[in-house]
Amino acid sequence: MKDSAKRAFSALAGFVRTLKIKYSDIEISMAEPPEAGLADSGDLIADLNELFDTVALAARDANTAVVLYIDELQYVEEEQLAALISALHSTSSQKQLPLTMVGAGLPQILSQLGEAKSYAERLFQFKEIARLDPPAADAALTVPAQRENVMYSQDAVTEVLTQTDRYPYFLQEWGKHCWDIATVSPIDLTCARAATARALNELDASFFRVRFDRLTPGEKLYMRAMAELGPGPHRSGDIAAKLNKPVASAAPTRASLISKGMVYSPDHGDTAFTVPLFDDFMRRTIPQFP
Repeated sequence: MKDSAKRAFSALAGFVRTLKIKYSDIEISMAEPPEAGLADSGDLIADLNELFDTVALAARDANTAVVLYIDELQYVEEEQLAALISALHSTSSQKQLPLTMVGAGLPQILSQLGEAKSYAERLFQFKEIARLDPPAADAALTVPAQRENVMYSQDAVTEVLTQTDRYPYFLQEWGKHCWDIATVSPIDLTCARAATARALNELDASFFRVRFDRLTPGEKLYMRAMAELGPGPHRSGDIAAKLNKPVASAAPTRASLISKGMVYSPDHGDTAFTVPLFDDFMRRTIPQFP
């Protein structure tokens, strides 16, 4: 093993050891003994910078690159996000070392990155992944089945695309249930409607319910008011009016929902659900709006 690679493992071991001291709930271990004084100061920004530099130098010596993949980036605390951005900027942009990051998060991540570090918008390329366009959604549903010599009727495709709002994860769910229910090809409208019932039951019990259960009574009421107005986005003033509250009085609840990743602000003064079909779920879960 090259010296740079050994040093990289040692830096990672020191960084992990320091994290375990600072954040006792982290369960990571390294067999490599740490080198004293390497990425172990306890200063997250300094340690992360040193770790990234050391790992990237080892990657350069090995004629390769390192890519960090981080999902649910919106849940990273601002201090940690700032340290991550700073280290990436130093290692990748300023020193031109082969280390970068691919992150995924809810729509509010753009503003969170900007608040953590003002230059973040110049450091990253942002790609919005929203609902698929109709041809892509059609292909996502039908092409995997066609590979197994199974077809969909056109009205079944229309049902699934309508019910899922062409959201990629929901297309997977509906496709799975269509496949499980159908006994012959083509998969028809009856199967698609049965898949809708099954998929909604499962989503209500898991995907939607997990998010709903994190809310306070006041936050649930705010989101039920949003659902009363439809899919959105909605003006914050319209939501407050539904709640029969001044905008300023409803603002802390809105801010709390944004921090929990339940809603985001696509434009100034607008509020939208981060998860498609959540308005329907809220109406099913709380049928009567006060």
